[in-house]
Amino acid sequence: MSEAGNGRHGNGRHEVTVADVAAAAKVSKATAARALGDYGAVSEAVRDRVQAAAEELGYRPNALARTMSTGRSNTLGIVVGDIENPFFAQATRGASDVANAAGFDLILSNSDEDGDTEAKAIGVQLAKRVDGMLVAPASSVDVENLRTIVAAGRPLVLFDRAAPSLEVDTVIAANRTGARQLTGLLTAAGHRRIAFISTIAHPDGYRLGDVLGSTSVAERVDGFVSALDDAGVPDPARFVHLNARREGVEHLARRLLEDHEAGITAVVASDSLIALAVFRVARALGRNIPGDLSLVAFDDADWTGATTPAITVMAQPIHEIGAEAARLLIQRIGGDGRPPVTRVLDQHLIARESIAPPIDGETRPVAGSRTL
Repeated sequence: MSEAGNGRHGNGRHEVTVADVAAAAKVSKATAARALGDYGAVSEAVRDRVQAAAEELGYRPNALARTMSTGRSNTLGIVVGDIENPFFAQATRGASDVANAAGFDLILSNSDEDGDTEAKAIGVQLAKRVDGMLVAPASSVDVENLRTIVAAGRPLVLFDRAAPSLEVDTVIAANRTGARQLTGLLTAAGHRRIAFISTIAHPDGYRLGDVLGSTSVAERVDGFVSALDDAGVPDPARFVHLNARREGVEHLARRLLEDHEAGITAVVASDSLIALAVFRVARALGRNIPGDLSLVAFDDADWTGATTPAITVMAQPIHEIGAEAARLLIQRIGGDGRPPVTRVLDQHLIARESIAPPIDGETRPVAGSRTL
């Protein structure tokens, strides 16, 4: 008989079972199971005795057995777009804090902003029998991966990006308002040749009305374009630069800053990683910030307040986005049957030292509609 078959681990130690705990606590196996699983009718004195016996024996619950007996795994799945992005690290921490306080563990997967990778991550999480899932969708348009979760009967909450065709709880930030405010600071300083940079995948050449794969980026683009339009900039969509991941953010930034005919005097970075790349390229080219180039960004990453100059940012309530998403998910797992809700959390501006008037000291007209 194998060691697994006779109740021993591979190292020869006996695996402590519910029966062992029951014997030590001098209760029936059924009573011990109820006390350990925290369900059913068990007196406080008996529960304390069982828990003490379990701790003394080093009992560890069998997750699969617990799932089969209670229908719950006490785990939540979370799928993020880019595990290296500080935004997702903070959002995951927010979700984890709420989950742990409610007795849930969190299983993290990374989609790398790719639909196929996302589908695989969702499949793995469902196979682990998570009680519900938090997802920052790789696409706000193609939602078949998300429908898989719903079809499996698991509660689903989206965060950072919405999926308009799917009726599920969603937690997002007020991105359009934030982008208008950031861009408005630049136009108020006299800038008209302002580049918006995002890594989102999109066919070359953004046009007004184009459907983007991320609602958060789409709202930022909309706010950016609206602010330029308010400032009288013709054809503001030509200043929107997407696909930065494909080209390479630093390569794109260098190309824009070296295009003297375009004359870019300011950049709105869609996240802090893009802003850092622009900052590095500007330094490498000998461009002074903000003297030669003004720079603003979304997300108050640690580095943005530590550089010289410190960067003006639109700070998102990132921890709270993750935390609120987890709260909604746990409520759904608990049986909340109310209609789906969308929580839109406010952002706040942190004005620092990275904005100055254009180097020529005046607002330059932007003629024509050449694609930059």
